[in-house]
Formats: sequence, structure tokens, C-alpha cells
Amino acid sequence: MLPEAGRGGGSGVVMCGGCVETEYPSRGNTCLENGSFLLNYVGCVECNKRDFVLIANRATEEEDGEEIITYDHVCKNCHHMIARHEYTFSVVDDYQEYTMLCLLCGRAEDSISILPDDPRQAAPLF
Repeated sequence: MLPEAGRGGGSGVVMCGGCVETEYPSRGNTCLENGSFLLNYVGCVECNKRDFVLIANRATEEEDGEEIITYDHVCKNCHHMIARHEYTFSVVDDYQEYTMLCLLCGRAEDSISILPDDPRQAAPLF
């Protein structure tokens, strides 16, 4: 279940649904390790400006073979907290697994085979 806007995730961080056009838009398999999805940014509700979004408080952790990158999207002008971004990477069996969850950038997941030929893409023999 996704955190509600204004209440933040489990970390107690307050996120702002008023700064984005769509909360947690579906991004298919586009998982951003860095950056911001500016097409979804309508402007800062605190200073009423639509300018660049800065990345703050970037942290990388390793936990049980999973890499977790988190950072905050903040307004360039008033440093209002827009969203908390979480990106994960892990290797499960023969696949690299990626996930992204962010109020601004959206939600996405992807899985890529580490083998030269992805067994999921193999054509049936019959």
C-alpha cells in the first residue's frame, strides 16, 4: 500500500501531494536511481514557483544484498519538501531487480536477466 500524500511514508517524512499533478504515477519499468520526473511537477505550493527540483539527503544503504538509495526532492527556492524517493536494486536468482517508489517520480519495477539470453524471452520450440 502506498503512503498517503501529506502523511508521508513509514519514515514520518511529510510529502506534498499539492506539488504534483499525479501522486505516484505508474511508470512501467522506468526506475530512476537519480533525478526527478519534472513532467509531474506542477510547482511548489509553499512559494508558488515552478523551478528546478533539488535532490537533498541522498543516502545509500546495503541490506541483505539489496542496495537502497533514498533522497528528498525539495523546492530550489524555499526548500519545501516535495517527495521522498526510494530506489532499490538486488539480484534474485538470475535476474537484476529494480524498484522505484516516489510521490513525484512514480512507482515502477523492472527485472533484467543477467544471462546472455533471457529465458523469459525465448521462443517456444513447438
